[in-house]
Amino acid sequence: MSAIKSRNTKPELLVRKFLFSRGFRYRLNHPRLPGHPDLVLRKYRTVIFVNGCFWHGHEECKYYRLPKTNVGFWQTKIERNKKRDIEEQHRLASLGWHCITVWECQLKPKIRQQTLEALAYTLNHIYLQDHARPYSMDEESLLRVAEE
Repeated sequence: MSAIKSRNTKPELLVRKFLFSRGFRYRLNHPRLPGHPDLVLRKYRTVIFVNGCFWHGHEECKYYRLPKTNVGFWQTKIERNKKRDIEEQHRLASLGWHCITVWECQLKPKIRQQTLEALAYTLNHIYLQDHARPYSMDEESLLRVAEE
């Protein structure tokens, strides 16, 4: 297991390259945030976790299958990972961060572009929701506009 990388994985690099090409700027594995998220977009108050389906127990995914040997060990390990992921996301949410999880299976070639476009749309929606100020006019101004 020492050969398994936790940073700079292919799915993570795909997401990073797409976001950077779209003008999103981010920091990697911010040490002060719970869980050291893969990508941190401060402007959007959003963190992105790029999870492998096997290591994080993506239910109902064809890439998540427990090994046939040493089942108890793997089941315990993956359940612990899933529990830790949920706790970290709750802590980040309580600090005011939006959490987005991108699964490895969502970055397979058939649906990759759709997933990445949805990610960009979500980030823009979060930004507008957090930063847009409601436009309001007083009654007198509305009456003047209506008369014209």
